[in-house]
Amino acid sequence: MNIINDDAAQTATEMILLFGGVIFVVVFAALFYNSYLTGLGNGINGTNATDLHNTLNGINGLATKLQ
Repeated sequence: MNIINDDAAQTATEMILLFGGVIFVVVFAALFYNSYLTGLGNGINGTNATDLHNTLNGINGLATKLQ
């Protein structure tokens, strides 16, 4: 049993560090993307929704007149 040339523990440690790094990047990207989507949602306010609703009602009114 030659402990100096045993690489099994080193390989396991490297895999744990690799997977830990990947998990860290995924969590960081999810947090960043969440804040991006939250900021994007604040850009759409009630005025925009009301304008869209009025435009769609106008289009429906024109379609009714053309029938």
